[in-house]
Formats: sequence, structure tokens, C-alpha cells
Amino acid sequence: MRKQRTHYGKAFKENAVKLSLERKNVSELAQELGIAPFLLYRWRKEYKEKGASSFPGPGIQTINEDTRRITELERRLNEAEIERDILKKALSIISKSGR
Repeated sequence: MRKQRTHYGKAFKENAVKLSLERKNVSELAQELGIAPFLLYRWRKEYKEKGASSFPGPGIQTINEDTRRITELERRLNEAEIERDILKKALSIISKSGR
């Protein structure tokens, strides 16, 4: 039978990371908290890379500013292409009816 996964909240992870930065022995702290040491190391790495925006929650991806801007520009480009296609069709209809 498979063991069910444990999900830890943002507050727990942040507190665990802060405690691990204060202490020298990370493995000992992990044992006290009842988690695997590799989790604590992974959380420390993520906290170091992303800071306050780390640990957003299950299924929520953190998006940096560049990715957000690219997504917005792609959306605007798609809208502009649709408008262009509509105008092309309208121009062809108008030019046919004028003959």
C-alpha cells in the first residue's frame, strides 16, 4: 500500500527554512520537524532563489516578470492578427461589391 503524501503549508516551510539558516546541523533540525533532510535543502534553495514569492501553493506556478510580459505580448499579438484578418476579409468584400 502506498504512503500518502504530506503537503506542508507556506508558513511551515518558511519557518523551517529560517530555523535551518540559524542552525548548523540541518539534518538534526529536519529530524526534529519530522521531515526528510532533502526537503529542507530543497526549500532552502527555492527560498534563496525566489525569496518572498517562494512556496506559492499546490498547483500554482510562480511566474517571473519576463514570462508575464511575454505572455501579455503574445496575447496582444494574437488579437492584432485576428483584427488584421477581419480587415482583410472586409476589404475583399468591399472591393467585390464596388465592381
